[in-house]
Parts: sequence; C-alpha cells; structure tokens
Amino acid sequence: QVQLVESGGGLVQAGGSLRLSCAASGRTGSPYVMGWFRQAPGKARECAAAISRYGSSTYYADSVKGRFTISRDNAKNTVYLQMNSLKPEDTAVYYCAARLGSVIATTPSGYPYWGQGTQVTVSS
Repeated sequence: QVQLVESGGGLVQAGGSLRLSCAASGRTGSPYVMGWFRQAPGKARECAAAISRYGSSTYYADSVKGRFTISRDNAKNTVYLQMNSLKPEDTAVYYCAARLGSVIATTPSGYPYWGQGTQVTVSS
C-alpha cells in the first residue's frame, strides 16, 4: 500500500502559477507511475499529466500542454505539477494517483492509489 498526500493548491488569478506536490509514503521501495488528475464540478475526472517511474516519459492532456510540467524526485518520494499561465477553466480538485508497473495510464481506472485532493481555483 502507498499513501499519497497532495499540497500546494489555492486561489490564484488568471495568468498566475501554482506548484502542486504529492508526497508518497508506505511501500515506496519501487517507484510508481504517477498521475495528476483533476475534476471540476459536474465533470468527469480527467488526467492532466502523468509520468513514468523514472521520469523518462510523460503525458499531458492537450488542454494543459505547454503550460503544465510534471516532474518527480524519487529520492524524496514526491511528484510535482508546475502549473503556469493558469486559466479559469483549470479550476478543479486536483488528485495525485499512483499505479504499479511501467506503463503510463491516462484513465482513473488505471490507478488504484489516490490522494485526498487539493482545490485549485483560478479567478478571472
């Protein structure tokens, strides 16, 4: 089992930046594939970004490409999501998720481990 705790959310004006962090604890001996998902009110949960076990591969949703950057520090068991040029439509609860194996998944069903989420609100 692995436990995930997100931090770094908050309220920011459009055009601003935030950096989310996700700290993993528990069975962290072998790195997990990690994903950042987001869910806006009334919408389905979607994968904003994901990163492979050692960071060699990444995935970004089209809506965040060029603005968001996912990275990880395996020594600290932490994954980050740097969000720049934020837009009101980025407003959502952001969740960190983890999965075993080596393949990046982009659907919620591919991740058995989830954090509690952190709210990101972008004002216009």
